[in-house]
Amino acid sequence: MLITQTTNNLNSLQLYNFAGGVGLLPESVIREAQQAVLNIPDCQISALVVNHRSQLCRDILDETEQNLRTLLSIPENYHVLFLQGGASLQFAMMPMNLCTKKNNAVDYMTTGYWSNKAVKEAEILSKNVNIIWSGKDQHFTRMPNASEYQINPDAAYVHYCSCETVEGLQFTGYPDTGKVPLLCDMSSEFLTKPFDINNYGLVYAHAQKNIGAAGVTIVIIRDDLLQDIPHDVPEILDYRSHVKMGSIYNTPPIFAIYIVLLVTRWLLNDMGGLHNMNVQNQAKAALLYQAIDDSEDFYHGHAHKNSRSIINVVFSLPSSDLEKQFIKEAETLGMIGLDGHRSLGGIRASLYNPMPIEGSLKLQKFMQDFQIRNQ
Repeated sequence: MLITQTTNNLNSLQLYNFAGGVGLLPESVIREAQQAVLNIPDCQISALVVNHRSQLCRDILDETEQNLRTLLSIPENYHVLFLQGGASLQFAMMPMNLCTKKNNAVDYMTTGYWSNKAVKEAEILSKNVNIIWSGKDQHFTRMPNASEYQINPDAAYVHYCSCETVEGLQFTGYPDTGKVPLLCDMSSEFLTKPFDINNYGLVYAHAQKNIGAAGVTIVIIRDDLLQDIPHDVPEILDYRSHVKMGSIYNTPPIFAIYIVLLVTRWLLNDMGGLHNMNVQNQAKAALLYQAIDDSEDFYHGHAHKNSRSIINVVFSLPSSDLEKQFIKEAETLGMIGLDGHRSLGGIRASLYNPMPIEGSLKLQKFMQDFQIRNQ
C-alpha cells in the first residue's frame, strides 16, 4: 500500500532519476525499444527472440560496434566485445588472461570502492599485486597526482578506475604508463566524453550507466594483448574465444545489445557526438557544485575539488536526519534515487548522459531552498 501510494503521488510529476546504480535511457530510445519488443522495424520479429546465429543478430552487433568505433575513433587493432557479467567479471578475467607465468606482477591503483573490489579479485589470481597508490587513508576523497606513484616497468599491466561511482571521484586525464599496458574500468564515464583509446590496452564498461540497459558489458582490447594469454584459462573466460566468435561464443544478451545500438544512434544523430555530450555533462555538474560551494559547508562535497566527478556528485549534510529529510522532500518533488551508496551514506546525484539540464536546475534550486529552510 505504501509503495502504491508513493507511486501515485509521483505520477503527475516530471521524474528525474538520480540513482547511481541504474542509469537513465533517453526517451526516444525507450520508445524505440518498446516498438522493438513487438518487432524490430523492417524485420517483423521481436528483439527479444532474435536467433543469435541469424544474420539479423550479426547486423545488430556489427552496427553497434561500428557506431562505437565512430564515436570513439577506435582503430582496427582493437577488438570490440559484447560480453556479460558486468565489471565484476572483468575484475577476474583481466588477471586470468593477462597475468602469465612469464610476467605475473600487476600494478593497481586503489581510489575507491570499485577499484578496491578489482584488487581483491586480482589477489586471488596473482601472487604479485602491487598497490602503487591508495586513497584509503584519506577516505577516498581524491585521485592521485602522477608524482605520487611509480609504475613497475615489468608489470603485465596497470589497472585503474577512471571514475569512482560511489565516492564521486574522477581522473581529469589518464596515467601515463609508458610501454606497460593500461587497463581501465570506465563503467561510470564511458560514452560521456571523448578519450583516446590508443592510450589503453583494455577498456571495459558495463551497462546501467550511460551505455544502455543492464546485461551487457563492453570490452575494448588491443590485439597484441591476446598473444600471451595462458592456455589453461577456461574457454568462456578467454578473450580470444569471444574475439574469434565475434561476441557470439555463447548466446549474447541481444536485447540489451539492441538497446546499446539505439543509444549509440542517439549519441551520433541526436547529440552530435561525444564532444557535445561532454559539454552538456559539464554544465549539469557545474550547477550542483555551485550549490555545494555557495552553501558555506551546509553541503559538504566528498571529493577534493580537483578530483570531482562530473557524473556522480557526492555530498553530505550536517546530520543524517537532515539527509533523510532531504531525500524524502526531494522525492515528493519528483527527484528520486538520491540516496548515497550503502558503504558511504550521504547524498549522491548521478548525472548520466540522458539526464537533462532541467534535472540539474531543479535539484540545484531545491538544494538552495532546503538550505534556507534548515540552516
